[in-house]
Amino acid sequence: MSAIDIEKVRSETPGIQVSTHLLASGSALMPQCVVNAVIEYTQLEAQFGGYEAQAQQADKLERVYSSVARHIGANTREIAVMENATVGWCHAFYALPLKRGARILTCEAEYAANYVAFLQRAKRDDLRIEVIPSDETGALDITALENTIDDDVGLIAITWIPTNGGLVNPAAEVGKIAQAHGVPYLLDACQAAGQMRIDVAELQCDFLSATGRKFLRGPRGTGFLYVKEKWLASLEPAMIDHFGAPWVARDRYELRDDARRFETWENSCALRAGLGAAIDYADQIGIDLIAERISMLAEQTRSLLAEDPQITLHDLGSTKCGIVSFSINDTDPEAVIQHMAAERFVIGASQPSSTRIDAERRSLPTVLRIAPHYYNTEYDITQAVARLRSYGFA
Repeated sequence: MSAIDIEKVRSETPGIQVSTHLLASGSALMPQCVVNAVIEYTQLEAQFGGYEAQAQQADKLERVYSSVARHIGANTREIAVMENATVGWCHAFYALPLKRGARILTCEAEYAANYVAFLQRAKRDDLRIEVIPSDETGALDITALENTIDDDVGLIAITWIPTNGGLVNPAAEVGKIAQAHGVPYLLDACQAAGQMRIDVAELQCDFLSATGRKFLRGPRGTGFLYVKEKWLASLEPAMIDHFGAPWVARDRYELRDDARRFETWENSCALRAGLGAAIDYADQIGIDLIAERISMLAEQTRSLLAEDPQITLHDLGSTKCGIVSFSINDTDPEAVIQHMAAERFVIGASQPSSTRIDAERRSLPTVLRIAPHYYNTEYDITQAVARLRSYGFA
């Protein structure tokens, strides 16, 4: 296994010239090939019209499904290309027929967008939400999950990698339990896609949602939904149009027999072209090499930050991801972000409301986030930490 050619990658990333971007957990820098795919497609639309460009590029657009399927170990029938991860997640969640009184099992680090959907369906459909406690490392407690499974459980839905906290939840172990008990399993892989290998067979999930804009380095406004084959014969979307459900007679429609029943007629073909280019680019480099380098850079970040007594790290888990969360004593996170931006370093923050249960359990403040990607260098990290210290808190 050869190493990543970092200089080549950086030469193919135009944003490198603008700033030291350390927020892949928000929206990573696109490689030039992704930018080209979006622009070239948009130019076709300008020259020939939207429908005509789509007809010209039909084969290329179709290959996006193959790229997504290859990247996660699925087949193309199981893939829907969506506007974003939340749309994909919601399509799966709201389509699932949950009986009144059923329990939804989730984790302490569940993302806000998902949890408010739990709350809505709990109120509307008389469901119950149960948060599985974390183990001593901060990850979802597998034993506690196993012990709480009974016939009332209608769904297990967790976030694999939270928006902050450095945590990697034991998604595959959860899948084994869900599979053994016949419970549907919905996995939010928004922060995992592009950061680590995804194999839906190993995960044993029924549904998986992800975005293009984070570690996959795709354009904003892209995402995808995986729907396990066994659900395609029975699961009806909460909303449909004549693309996902063709109008075959005056009084009848027929759902598509693949995951595209969750799609609608209108979408951004240019952004889809960019998503396909981003996934192909990541696979050409190698997801295992990417994961190894992200881990190395994140650990370097944690190590350097830990040297300063004014900085508190807030990362959890025996296995940590590429998102480094921390706070600085007696400082306003937004002021720190602006200070770093003035020095051409991009970092971010995460509010307690993004992962309210975990934040309240640990009394977390608004935390700062550094999330390096493989196009970053060790020098980027040392300089970023030095700029943090120049803020004057140390």
